[in-house]
Amino acid sequence: MAEQFGEKIHEATPHRRQKAREEGHVAKSQDLTSAIILIGALLILLWQGQSLLDFLGRLAHSQLAEKVTFDNSSSILTQQLRALVLQLASVLLPILGLLFVLAVIVQVGQVGLLFVPKRLSPDLNHINPLRGMQRLFSLPTFVRFSFGLFKVLAVSAVGAVSLWLDRATILSLGGLGVRELSLAIFSLIFWTVLKIGFALLILAIVDYAFQRWKHEQDLRMTNHEMREELRSLQGDPQVTARRLAVQRQLVLNRVISLVPQANVVVTSTIELSVAIQYEPATMTTPVVVAKGAGMVAQRICTLALEANVTIVEHKELARTLYKQVDPGNPITSDHYPAVAEILQHVDRLKNETLSGQPQAA
Repeated sequence: MAEQFGEKIHEATPHRRQKAREEGHVAKSQDLTSAIILIGALLILLWQGQSLLDFLGRLAHSQLAEKVTFDNSSSILTQQLRALVLQLASVLLPILGLLFVLAVIVQVGQVGLLFVPKRLSPDLNHINPLRGMQRLFSLPTFVRFSFGLFKVLAVSAVGAVSLWLDRATILSLGGLGVRELSLAIFSLIFWTVLKIGFALLILAIVDYAFQRWKHEQDLRMTNHEMREELRSLQGDPQVTARRLAVQRQLVLNRVISLVPQANVVVTSTIELSVAIQYEPATMTTPVVVAKGAGMVAQRICTLALEANVTIVEHKELARTLYKQVDPGNPITSDHYPAVAEILQHVDRLKNETLSGQPQAA
């Protein structure tokens, strides 16, 4: 049990990352989205602000200058209200649409396209008082509180410095007319808020970098977690070992049964062995009946010696056949000349020998 809560020394595996993503655990900063939307709204206001003010002024003038009539029915009022809403929507909806698209781009840029159905279902842990107290006094909560406090101080400092630098303009506001005063105050507020927005953007980038680092640390795995994941993906190691042992035994049984039927075994020293069978009466092409590397290659050679099957050392041909031809398949036309030469050599050896003992060439 102590090992289960040990030090996280392993990088997260792709499976762990995918599982965390499916559960909605991704690195993102909501402050980054808010800061970019704020700056985007201010830039749109800077771009279309004058046109928007002119439109609102004309709209207000038309509504206030229009002759007011009273009617027992509400149809006239409804028509006027509908016309007013449509006029406002024609101006505000494109701006809100741009801000919505900007928010989507920022979110997708942080986490990609992500839909988590699990987040739509209620989680009873969120209303558990004990869990709530644990979260309230946890280290992540303290970090968020500290960062929020620092953010308030930073925003206040940026706003104060901005207003201090514009103190001469502020002191001269008393001598301006109503229109000039309104424009000057709007300009002061606009540029101060824009500076605050860029300060929030810098803090949001820092927060996003911290969230990515924290996310990577949370995904790291202990030795116990790594073994459990490997066991879940690959099965129990003991079961896997037994399955591999059975597979090796099946291969060995096939080798034992087919090598004695071969005409020749082509080897690359003791690294590779390929057993070839060719019966002119029943076969049109030589067939690889068995092949192996390492211990299996040595076993093939041992069986060949016991069955009086000729062993021929041909490194290049052995490597090529081992890589390109599976047991039970005929050799390809590229190998015809070399294999034909070896089979002819084997036939000559059989014709010349009288003892019946296996020959090595």
